[in-house]
Amino acid sequence: MARLFGTDGVRGEANTKLPPELAYRMGRAATIYFGQHSEGTPQILIGRDTRISGEMLEAALVAGICSAGGNAILAGVIPTPAVAYLARKLHAAAGIVISASHNPFQDNGIKFFGGDGYKLPDKVEDEIEQIVRDIDGGKDFARPTGEGVGHIEYRQNLLEDYISFVMNTTSERFDGMKIVLDCANGAAYRAMPTVLERLGAELILIGNKPNGVNINDYCGSTHMENLRLTVLRNHAAIGIAHDGDADRCLCIDERGEVIDGDHIMIICAKLMLAVGALPDKTVVATVMSNIGFRQAVKELGLSCEITKVGDRYVLENMLANGHRLGGEQSGHIIFPDYSTTGDGLITALQVLTAMKKFNATASKLNGLMTTYPQVLLNVRVKDKDACQNSSAVKLAIAEGETELGTSGRILVRASGTEPLIRVMAEGPDKNQLNRICNKIAAEVEKVAND
Repeated sequence: MARLFGTDGVRGEANTKLPPELAYRMGRAATIYFGQHSEGTPQILIGRDTRISGEMLEAALVAGICSAGGNAILAGVIPTPAVAYLARKLHAAAGIVISASHNPFQDNGIKFFGGDGYKLPDKVEDEIEQIVRDIDGGKDFARPTGEGVGHIEYRQNLLEDYISFVMNTTSERFDGMKIVLDCANGAAYRAMPTVLERLGAELILIGNKPNGVNINDYCGSTHMENLRLTVLRNHAAIGIAHDGDADRCLCIDERGEVIDGDHIMIICAKLMLAVGALPDKTVVATVMSNIGFRQAVKELGLSCEITKVGDRYVLENMLANGHRLGGEQSGHIIFPDYSTTGDGLITALQVLTAMKKFNATASKLNGLMTTYPQVLLNVRVKDKDACQNSSAVKLAIAEGETELGTSGRILVRASGTEPLIRVMAEGPDKNQLNRICNKIAAEVEKVAND
């Protein structure tokens, strides 16, 4: 039987793969689990993004929580990292986020944070999943009645607590700085404009009018074309893009060039070095980080540790070794001095702080790292394992690696959240990379269509 939890919670098309019946059982199962590990009634915080299905899944989760005797604290539309922060602040038993991050609006997801603000270990997810399956199988868990039934607390004011927390992660103000902000019509649409306006920025807002079906719709960190044009048209100092749940941040410099997660980590490493906040002189990244990132790390006099793809693996390494900066090329950046998870709002403030600290333009800071050409193709498949284990795919990869030699690299991996095989190559010649990636992708598609 397939595992219910993926690399970032349970995710799928809302009302089919992720129906409210499953959300109800997950809310009930989580309350049973955390109730066994809590003193008194478990308090469970819930936040969501702007998807039309969010309220439906929220209602189902809440019913499950209250049915199992837990209390649900509803924060409304709020960034994912806010749930991690507030779960700690409120001493909740757990936090739940209803979001599918950068996925299209018809998808949704449910992921958990512990009361310590960290994503749940696989072992805990497995225990919750087993309770879900036991509920499916008709196991007779206790059902409290009368005063034992849980209640719901609506806490829209919690967003203000999170906004204040984010603002306190910088000592700089940005008075008069012209910033284009793209909130992806998602969870940051109220929080981040408020943060930047209070810090004095001159804001131009796009992607800030969610209607339930336009989250990530040609906007945000996965579609930055409009942000780039708006920055150039308005002669802005920088553009900032979040994804649907605001745990990511990517930027556009004043020349219209993308500042991806690799570049952001280099900028933040330089800032942290300057203020003495990087004592171990180490940055943690994933195998997806560009070759140029590793070179820029060396030029700063730092070391780099490489993990598997996924912010949870980056964080595991950081916690195990005491590192203070890590992240992904996609814009998940983790600052454990501030947060227990990637926080797109804090990340953006650190980039702006570096601009002020070094009196530098965004393009000058972007130039701290040179990006090698990179080609990434996404191939939609039904069976990710079959495609990765195919001898024909492996042969195409080996031939590409031989052709590139030591001047580049190839990485073929399955997406942890979508039915995709990602084919990536880096090297000095983009035409060569396109040819190699297309050849590998064609072999993947043959397997996928067999």
